[in-house]
Amino acid sequence: MTDQGKTLSPAERDALLATLKARFEKFAGRHEGIAWADVQARLEAADPGKLWSLHEMERTGGEPDVVGRDPETGEMLFVDCSAESPKGRRSVCYDQEALESRKEHKPADSAVGMAAAMGIELLTEAQYRSLQQLGEFDKKTSSWIKTPEKIRRLGGALFCDRRYDTVFVYHNGAESYYAARGFRGMLRI
Repeated sequence: MTDQGKTLSPAERDALLATLKARFEKFAGRHEGIAWADVQARLEAADPGKLWSLHEMERTGGEPDVVGRDPETGEMLFVDCSAESPKGRRSVCYDQEALESRKEHKPADSAVGMAAAMGIELLTEAQYRSLQQLGEFDKKTSSWIKTPEKIRRLGGALFCDRRYDTVFVYHNGAESYYAARGFRGMLRI
């Protein structure tokens, strides 16, 4: 990364594009009807901050890949497609409020805080379920998902995983954190 902050060096940019292309080709079933040339054109025209966000998704173990295109905006939808919740984003509570509520044994960060710093969005329950249609994810881990405000106001937060060939949605106190729970994100480009 360059000293300008959220901008990749030319070498980092080229390496990221090569990684994304290889993954795109390897997992063609995740993005039927979308050509790499279209993805590459969007990436090359993207704001440098978007490429930095994709790089952060990759750096933290998310293995981002295209899972679709927004029908209204034409944006490519990149989602973390690592088999398990990204290793570099585990052991975090849900949000800043939850982090501040812990008196001791605080985690290093929160899912919402990390996502915001990376420039990505936590997956919603619907997005998480859609991702699970493209493969089997979180068979040994779990991932925080965007929690409805009503639940959050009451101190709770939602997370998902896949067990017994079924996707489950659970609740927990937002301040909780576990070594096997992280979060998955989405980036629109």
